[in-house]
Amino acid sequence: MQAERQTILQCQKGSRDAFGEIVNRYMRRAYGAALAILGNRDDALDVSQEAFVKAYRAIRRFDARRPFYPWFYRILRNACFDWLRRRRNRPRPGLLMDIPDDRFRPDTLVDKDEIREVVWEGIGKLAEKDREIIVLRHFQHMSYREIAAALDIPEGTVMSRLFTARKRLRAELDGRISPEDG
Repeated sequence: MQAERQTILQCQKGSRDAFGEIVNRYMRRAYGAALAILGNRDDALDVSQEAFVKAYRAIRRFDARRPFYPWFYRILRNACFDWLRRRRNRPRPGLLMDIPDDRFRPDTLVDKDEIREVVWEGIGKLAEKDREIIVLRHFQHMSYREIAAALDIPEGTVMSRLFTARKRLRAELDGRISPEDG
């Protein structure tokens, strides 16, 4: 956190190299979040890069005592929703499978990929706010506090929305995945 704060302070003084460090640190995470919202690899890459440009332009207004990612996520989220409004396009959940995950052993890859595809299809059928809160918590690994900061809502609302979103996802997956699959 302290190293990040120093890098942010350098960014606020105009260091492009320091901002490059921030981009390198968060680009994969930003891309994954944008992909989950937009459902298209190329669009996610474009919008995440656009969000970093917007963040760079606004970095002087950022409070360096706070964590960077929740602040940046709001910029990214707004850029994604602006893109969706401009395109009037719903995410295509089948493309969400492009998020890389190296944790699977080759002998179980096929089964895990099938389960993952079913889960992503279920997530893709959720309303935007349900999909977003699940992705932030379970795929971006953000804490309740970070999600609250990123969405500008109270932590209690995060917990409530997450509970409801999980319930809706379970209903969406009911009968498609058995407990022994997971």
